[in-house]
Amino acid sequence: MTAVPPPVRMALAPALLDIQAPVRARLDRVPDEMWRIVRADAPIIESVNAHLTGMKGKMFRPTVLLLASSLEDTPEGRAVSMAAVTELIHLASVVHDDSVDHSPLRRGMPTINALFSHQVAVIAGDYLYTRALAELAAVGDLELLRVFTDAASAMTLGELRQLASFDALGFSESDYWLLVQAKTASLLGAAAEVGALCGAPRFRREMGKFGTLLGMAFQVADDLLDYTETESVTGKPSGNDLKEHKVTLPLIASLPRMSRAQRARVDALFAAPVPTDVEITDVVAIVHECGGIDFARRKGEEFAADAEAALVNVPASEARQSLIDALGYVMDRRS
Repeated sequence: MTAVPPPVRMALAPALLDIQAPVRARLDRVPDEMWRIVRADAPIIESVNAHLTGMKGKMFRPTVLLLASSLEDTPEGRAVSMAAVTELIHLASVVHDDSVDHSPLRRGMPTINALFSHQVAVIAGDYLYTRALAELAAVGDLELLRVFTDAASAMTLGELRQLASFDALGFSESDYWLLVQAKTASLLGAAAEVGALCGAPRFRREMGKFGTLLGMAFQVADDLLDYTETESVTGKPSGNDLKEHKVTLPLIASLPRMSRAQRARVDALFAAPVPTDVEITDVVAIVHECGGIDFARRKGEEFAADAEAALVNVPASEARQSLIDALGYVMDRRS
């Protein structure tokens, strides 16, 4: 078995807390806004919400939205509510994904489907979506509603396309980009565009493009983690995508470069109902050997460079610099 080489690291990647510094006060208000929006006088909803509160992530999407709203130092008050809506839509997709994948854990915590049931998880995800839409309706701005509903529709269609793909190893690079655009980039693009609409509307187009490209880079980097990090860092087992027979860019890029023997080992893993840790480690090493990691990292860095270029006409400011720093954070993300 070939040893897996260490992942490539970028020097002095920006820390997320530093990126969030220009919007820290408003970002700290987002969780309270989220729970205000989803609060309900129903014991099961209260129980689910209590658990989701503990699952709150790093608030990356709300951060992007709030930074975009601050590009001209004129952020509107509704930006905080829109940041909460962004995170609720993301959280709804996470709850649904975990249920579809039958995942028992996310970042070391039980998922909604594991703690309650798959039925509760599906309804809980629906509830998060509908409450987010209700908040948008209450704001009464059809442009904000359109941007977010377009993103939510794209995310749903992306999940359906993934479920309809029966030949996992026939999943092409073009299929992968369509999926990433739908499931990840669409919401980050929406977050950045809505942020601009809530404080810097003349940069709406630039921010929509920036957020979409940031989302593409984000997902490539996330897929790389599955091949380069260990459970203690990611909060999920290394090789989890392979365990679930998911094909992502590192594997897609390496498949044409494999020997017959290497391809046979990959085929064996995907034929196994439950791949062993030895099989997973073996395939991870093959992907490294065949250049899949380097290819994926180059693609991610290309998206990050294009995202930075999208900001060329945005005047220098603390918020703009944090958005640029977010690209470095994404490409060297440890979790």
